[in-house]
Amino acid sequence: MKLALDLYGVNVGHLEGVDARTFDFVATGDATAAFGVNSRVLSVLMPLTKAGSRQHAGRRRNWFAELLPEGDQLDYMLAQSAIRRGDAPTFLARYGRDVAGALQIWDLDDPTEPQTPDILPVDARRIRELLQDPLGAPLANAPGAGKSSLGGIQPKIVLAWASDAWNQALGGYPSTHILKPQIEKKPTVIFDEEYGARIARGLDLARFDTRVEEFDGLPALVVERFDRAHGLRVHQEDFNQALGAAGNQKYQEIGGVVSLRRVADTLYRYATTSDIDKLAQMTTLAVAVGNLDMHTKNLGLLHPASGDVTLAPAYDVVPMAHHRDSDGKMALAVNKKYRHSEVTQDDLIAEMQTWGVRRPEQLVRTTLEQLFETAEREHPLEGAHPPLREDVLRFTRNLIEGRAVGGE
Repeated sequence: MKLALDLYGVNVGHLEGVDARTFDFVATGDATAAFGVNSRVLSVLMPLTKAGSRQHAGRRRNWFAELLPEGDQLDYMLAQSAIRRGDAPTFLARYGRDVAGALQIWDLDDPTEPQTPDILPVDARRIRELLQDPLGAPLANAPGAGKSSLGGIQPKIVLAWASDAWNQALGGYPSTHILKPQIEKKPTVIFDEEYGARIARGLDLARFDTRVEEFDGLPALVVERFDRAHGLRVHQEDFNQALGAAGNQKYQEIGGVVSLRRVADTLYRYATTSDIDKLAQMTTLAVAVGNLDMHTKNLGLLHPASGDVTLAPAYDVVPMAHHRDSDGKMALAVNKKYRHSEVTQDDLIAEMQTWGVRRPEQLVRTTLEQLFETAEREHPLEGAHPPLREDVLRFTRNLIEGRAVGGE
């Protein structure tokens, strides 16, 4: 097995090995010539060097395994392609031409690869069919020609907006949007997420478009991909990849591999002070809106071709403290507290002090005040959890006034 890896038009390396347990990433001379020896343009975990440390081979394998979907979505794609669970290289050989970030992966031994990227126009009725048929067309991949993979558990498809129309992405064409359908078990989720995204934009923690549209009568959340710009790929990695965490280790309580402190330490090492401040704002936002699911696959790094490293914008900001099936815990502890309802402004400040944030009191206070003003101004769409805005205002007011976020 030998898979090619292209990044920003450069063959940066190969995945080589006899099976899923032994494959490894090997950088090319073209990679170091284009980006420099030990460049982190691919990952902070995998500098571009010809001889990677053997003791870190497992982490490199995990990095690529984290490009795969999760839950039912993965099951559907494995079934569609008769791929064995755990065989990340074979999966990426099949679906690796359009993944999170800017990597394009394909099988050098496959005479049909690399395919010529193309698009297939789809109308509203067909989009509804794709949203409601995750088994027949997982992620909206056309049989044989669809090459897209994207992490996450929530049902979704990826499409490309091109020539003023929606299209299926074929042969590695870069998808530009993620579409999440309204689901019967949790009908408010897409509307709640739209409100969370709007508040994030109000704090300038995100700039990509998020809106709800109907497709042949089916509401869906339409999310512009932040790892695409003007139809071109922008590379990114999530913090599961960056920290060497696998699967559900994205939750701090599972294995203790990840934490906000470890995320902040990574930013200190590779990014800038302003990125640390943004992480502080994102954490404050998560507590104030009840986004319990801010785990390390919902935090990421951007890697432009320049080699700079920056914190990715806030994404998947979903207010969910009102969900009856939730355990009420934050995915990442704040000042060692997991229970959302118990977190206070002092906890936020204490957590950020462990990161070395300068003047965290002022940063938290300003963020909460801006958030309260945004929530007062912005109203959720019809279809959202009815008291959502009032919950966010109450949570934020409690934090501002020094009470636990869940206090009455």
